Amino acid sequence: MSKIIGIDLGTTNSAVAIMEGDKVRVIENSEGARTTPSIVAYMDNGEILCGATAKRQAITNPKNTLFAVKRLIGRRYEDAEVQKDVSHVPFKIVRADNGDAWVQVQEGKKLAPQQVSAEVLRKMKKTAEDYLGEPVTEAVITVPAYFNDSQ
Repeated sequence: MSKIIGIDLGTTNSAVAIMEGDKVRVIENSEGARTTPSIVAYMDNGEILCGATAKRQAITNPKNTLFAVKRLIGRRYEDAEVQKDVSHVPFKIVRADNGDAWVQVQEGKKLAPQQVSAEVLRKMKKTAEDYLGEPVTEAVITVPAYFNDSQ
C-alpha cells in the first residue's frame, strides 16, 4: 500500500511530509531544503519551473514568474484585496470571463490560480515520490482556516 502524503500548500513556501512509524517526517526537496518556494515560472520555450529554480530566474522573467497566487483562489477580480495585489505584483492579474481573478503569462495565456497552485502540488508530489521510490496516489492538503467555501 502506498503512503499517504501531507502537503502544506503555502502562500510563500510549501512542504510535504509523511508518517514514518509514529513520527512525521518533512521531506527535503531536490535542493536539500524542507520547504519549497510556492513560485511558478512559465518560460518562453514552454518549460514550467517550480520552486527554487523559478525563484532564481524571477529577476530576468518577472512578468511570467508567479508567486502568492494562492491569495487569488476563489476571489473575484473586483475584490479589494485583489485590486491591491494588482498594483503590487510584476505579473498581470486579469478578470476571467466569469469574473474571477486569474493571472496572465506569456502575452495572453490566462491561467486560473488553481492551475498555478497545481504546479506547486505536482512538485510536492514529485518530491515525495523521489524520497519514497514509489508513486503517490493519495494526499491531504492543508488550507487556511479563513478560506471560505468557494476558495
